[in-house]
Amino acid sequence: MKLILKKKPKNVSIVEGFPGFGLIGTIVTEYLLEHLSTEKIGVVEIDESPAMIAIHKGEIIESISIHYNKKYNLVIIHAINVKPEHSWKLAEIINELAKKLTAREIISLEGVGSPNKSSSRVFYYSTKGDKVKEKFKGKALPLMEGIIVGVTGALLSKNIKTPILALFGEAKSSLPDSKSAAEILKVFNFYMGIKLDPKPLMKQAKDFEEKLKGLVSKKRTVGKMSQKKSLSYVG
Repeated sequence: MKLILKKKPKNVSIVEGFPGFGLIGTIVTEYLLEHLSTEKIGVVEIDESPAMIAIHKGEIIESISIHYNKKYNLVIIHAINVKPEHSWKLAEIINELAKKLTAREIISLEGVGSPNKSSSRVFYYSTKGDKVKEKFKGKALPLMEGIIVGVTGALLSKNIKTPILALFGEAKSSLPDSKSAAEILKVFNFYMGIKLDPKPLMKQAKDFEEKLKGLVSKKRTVGKMSQKKSLSYVG
């Protein structure tokens, strides 16, 4: 696994959204890329993954790409179809990225399971201690109990000097949850001071949901085809 950067902005906020429960992180980072002025400044190459990319609207979409927004000094890690077994290495890559960009914080966006079908609450956990409690009052709830897996879990398990803020949106199933993505996006916008019109979030998140379903489905299909081809060579 290799981090490749062509630019190194400093003192940035890094936001990462890896595919997880409800695809929350991927939907939100996709939304940010669609609505903020960004440039791609790097990628993460994973040799262990099948050699494939997605093409959308005539552009290449890598499994993990890194983008920069100058207005908010924000670095966005956009990821699709990343394997769970890559979580520890990806946490190391994000830590490396944070060091190279002297990041002031890492913000993780995740989905968590909810037994309540009518609830779309947003929770937070921060290594900043009590500093964020007042800021999130009335906006999000502190996460008091739970199990955190994937890249966010790996990041919080490591002794990373960069402060970490994790936002968790209640999702109803493992399928893409556009409503939960919209709710967590509102909290993220509030925290970062990003002024985006919240009214169209639901419809736009739904559109992203359909797009991401197609991209992830295509990558999985190609992966299975690649595996079958490899097995046919052996057998």
